[in-house]
Amino acid sequence: MQTASSTSNYLTTPGFQPQLGRSVTIERAAGLLGVSRRTVYYRIREGRLLTVRTIGGSQRVLMSSLSPLRAIY
Repeated sequence: MQTASSTSNYLTTPGFQPQLGRSVTIERAAGLLGVSRRTVYYRIREGRLLTVRTIGGSQRVLMSSLSPLRAIY
């Protein structure tokens, strides 16, 4: 799946340190953008939203990738 490759590329960026508070759930991302969860999944697949996987396997959207889309929506 394309999401895993974009996520792994982002996580291997030198100096990147995932921190609590820098990512949100899919549901919260949808609420912040004012769109459906399905739209968030589409944007992830397109590469417009970056995600990380938690140890438990959940997918979370990086807040830094939400900023450009918030201006559009």
